[in-house]
Amino acid sequence: MVPISEYATVAVGSTLSEAVLALEKAQEEYCHTQYSHRAVLVLDSNKQVVGKVSQLDFLRSLDPKDDKIERIKDIRKFGFSSKSIALQQEQYRRTAPPNKDIYTKAVKLKVEEFMQTPSEGEYVNEDTSLDTAVHQLLTGHHLSLLVTQKKKIVGILRMPDVFAATFHVMKEVEATKLGEDIS
Repeated sequence: MVPISEYATVAVGSTLSEAVLALEKAQEEYCHTQYSHRAVLVLDSNKQVVGKVSQLDFLRSLDPKDDKIERIKDIRKFGFSSKSIALQQEQYRRTAPPNKDIYTKAVKLKVEEFMQTPSEGEYVNEDTSLDTAVHQLLTGHHLSLLVTQKKKIVGILRMPDVFAATFHVMKEVEATKLGEDIS
C-alpha cells in the first residue's frame, strides 16, 4: 500500500494542469519503486478522498467534445458495430480542422469534471488478506483499491503492488519447496 501522504493528491477545484503537476511531482519523489503513480487522488476540504483521476481520465479530458462526433456515437442504436463507429470517427477527425485550443481549454478544466468517484467495490480494509485483495481487483476490474482504517482512507493499494506481493509469496513458496526437496 502507498500511504496517502506519499501519493499524488489535489484539492477539489484544482485544474487539470495542477493535477498533472501533482502527478509528475509524486512520480519524481516516489522513485524507490519501479512502479510509478498512475492517478491523482482528489481530496475535499476535510482531506478526505472524494475521487480519483487516472491517466486515462486525463486523456479523456483532452478528447474534443464535438457535436458531430457525438452524433456518430449515437448511430450505435441502429446496430452499427463499435468498429464501424470508430472508423467513422477516425475518418471525421482526419478531415476536421485541427483543434489548436484543446490543451488551452483542458488545463483550465476542474478535476471534478472528469474524476471518477470510487465505487463501493473499490475500498478494502487495511487488514484484508492478499487473496481477498486480488479477488476484489479481479472481479471489479480495478487498477487500485482505496485502503481504509476505521472508515478513513489511509492509502491506495495499486495493482503493481499486489502483483509484486503475490510474486514475492510465490518465490517464497518455491524456495521452501526446493529446500524440502533437498532434505
